[in-house]
Amino acid sequence: MRLPRLTRYLPILDWARTYDRDTATSDLVAAVIVTIMLIPQSLAYALLAGLPAEMGLYASILPLVAYAIFGTSRALAVGPVAVVSLMTAAAIGQLGLSDPAQIALAAVTLAFISGVFLVAIGVLRLGFLANFLSHPVIAGFITASGVLIAASQLKHIFGISAEGHTLVDLVGALIAHLPETNGITLAIGVAATAFLFWVRKGLKPMLRKMGFGPRMADILAKAGPVAAVAVTTLLTWGLGLNEMGVKVVGDVPTGLPPFSVPSFDLGMWKTLLMPAILISIIGFVESVSVAQTLAAKRRQRIDPDQELVGLGASNIGSALSGGFPVTGGFSRSVVNFDAGAETPAAGAYTAVGIGLATLLLTPLLFFLPKATLAATIIVAVLSLVDFSILKKTWTYSKVDFTAVSATIVLTLLVGVEVGVSAGVLLSILLHLYKTSKPHVAEVGLVPGTHHFRNVLRHEVETLPGVLTLRVDESLYFVNARFLEEYVLSRVAECQNLRHVVLMFPAVNEVDMSALETLEEINRRLSEQGITLHLTEVKGPVMDRLKRSHFLHELSGQVFLSQYEAWCVLKPDASSGAEHKGLGAQ
Repeated sequence: MRLPRLTRYLPILDWARTYDRDTATSDLVAAVIVTIMLIPQSLAYALLAGLPAEMGLYASILPLVAYAIFGTSRALAVGPVAVVSLMTAAAIGQLGLSDPAQIALAAVTLAFISGVFLVAIGVLRLGFLANFLSHPVIAGFITASGVLIAASQLKHIFGISAEGHTLVDLVGALIAHLPETNGITLAIGVAATAFLFWVRKGLKPMLRKMGFGPRMADILAKAGPVAAVAVTTLLTWGLGLNEMGVKVVGDVPTGLPPFSVPSFDLGMWKTLLMPAILISIIGFVESVSVAQTLAAKRRQRIDPDQELVGLGASNIGSALSGGFPVTGGFSRSVVNFDAGAETPAAGAYTAVGIGLATLLLTPLLFFLPKATLAATIIVAVLSLVDFSILKKTWTYSKVDFTAVSATIVLTLLVGVEVGVSAGVLLSILLHLYKTSKPHVAEVGLVPGTHHFRNVLRHEVETLPGVLTLRVDESLYFVNARFLEEYVLSRVAECQNLRHVVLMFPAVNEVDMSALETLEEINRRLSEQGITLHLTEVKGPVMDRLKRSHFLHELSGQVFLSQYEAWCVLKPDASSGAEHKGLGAQ
C-alpha cells in the first residue's frame, strides 16, 4: 500500500513526518493545561453518567492515544463530555441494573457498540447520515440537556437524594427532599459554584493586572477547578466534614486502567444499540463542528469520514480500558487550540498526564466532596444553554422553530433519547413537507436585460400565449403530483395559451416519479394543443432524461437558456426549428 493511501487511514503518518522540538514544546504546554482541566471534569462526568469516578479517568487515557493515531483534527480534545455522559446514564438506566459491576460493564459495552458503529460508517464513508441532525435541533437538544444536567446535579449541591430522568421528575424529587438539605454540603456547593463562575470571567484579567504573562495567566485560570477540588478536599479531610454528612467520592482505585471486555449478551446489545447510535451521531456532530471551526482558523482541513474512524477508535479504546463513551469536547478543544496545540500529539501527552494522575493522585481524592464535582458540571454545562435559538428560529423560520421547540420540550419532559429522536424525525418530516410544495413562479423578462424574474415581484415583460414557470426545487416523488396539479391549474386560467415553458435552473434531480409526471404534463398539454418546452436544464438532469423516452415524446424544445426560448417563441420570431435540440447546462 502506498504511503498516501496509508496516511488517509493513519493521519499520524502525515503530521509525524514534520514533527520537531518546537512543535513538541507547543503540544506539551497545551497538554499540561488540558490535563489540569480534564482531571476534575473526567471525575465529574463519570459521576454524571452514574459510574464510579475512576471510569472518567480511564476514559481519558487510551481514547486520547487512539485519536492521536486515527484523527485528523490538530486541536480536537477527546474525552468524556457532559451531553454524552447524560445520554450514557439514560441508556444504562433502561437496563434496570443495580449491581455496580454490571453497570460498569454496560457502560463499557455502550462505548464498544458506539465505537464499532462509528468506525463502520467511517470506513463506508457514510458521514452524511449525520446531516439528518440539523443544527437547530442539535442546539435545542444541547440546551435542554444542559438544563437537565444542571438540575440533576442540584441534589449534590444540597446533599440530598433526588432521582429522575426528566425535568419534572427531578424538580419534584428536589422539592420533596429539600427539608433533608445538609447545610455544610450546601455551603461547599454554593461556594464552589460561585468560585468557578468567577474563575471563568475574572481570574485571568486579575492575574494579568498582577503582572503575570498571558500564558501563565491562562494556565492558572484553567487550574481553577483543580484549586476548588484541592481546597474543598483539604477542608473536608481536615475538619472531618464527611462525618457530618458531606458526601465524598470515597475510594478511587490506584493504577492504570484495567483491560476490559464488553458484554456480548444479545439482550443488552438490543437495549443499548439505538442509544449507542444516537450517542455516536450526537457526539460526531458536536465533535466535527468544533474540529472544522478550529481547523478553519489555521487554514487546515479535516476529513469527516476519517473523523468517524478516529472517534470510533477512541470509543473502542475506552471500552477496552474500562471507560465509557467519549467524543470531542467543545470547551477542552478550544482550550487546547488557544494553548497552542499543533498536532494530535497534544492529546497523547494529555493521556500521559491523566495516566500519572491515576497512579499518583487517586488516594488524595477520597475526601473530595461530590458537591464540588457537581459545581464543576453545573458551571461547564450552563455555558451550553442557549435559549436564544428559539428567538432566532422564530424570526427566521417557523419550521425550524417547531423542530427546536419540540426537541427542547420533549427532552426536558420525556427524556434525552425521545427528545433527540423526535427532533430528527420532525426535521425530516418538515423537510418533506416543505419540499412537497416547491416554490413555482411565473417569470418574465426584465426590460433591457437577459434576466427573468417573478412577475409578482418585478416589472417584467411577458409574451402573449406563452406561460413560463420557474421551478425552484428538485423534483421527486413527494412533490411530483403538486407540480402536475399546479401547471394544469395555471393552464386552465390562461386564455389562448400556445406554449408552456418549464424553467429548471434550480432542479438538481428528477426521479422516476417526477419523470412520469413530466410525461403526463406533456401528454395533457398536447391534447389541448399546447406545446411544452424546457429551459436551463442542468447537465446531470439532462443526462438522466436522455436515458428515457421523454425527450423524444416532448412536444416542444429544450433550450439552453430562457432568453433563447424567449427569442424563438416571440410571435414575430421566425421558425425555431433550428433550435430543436438538447440544450443543457
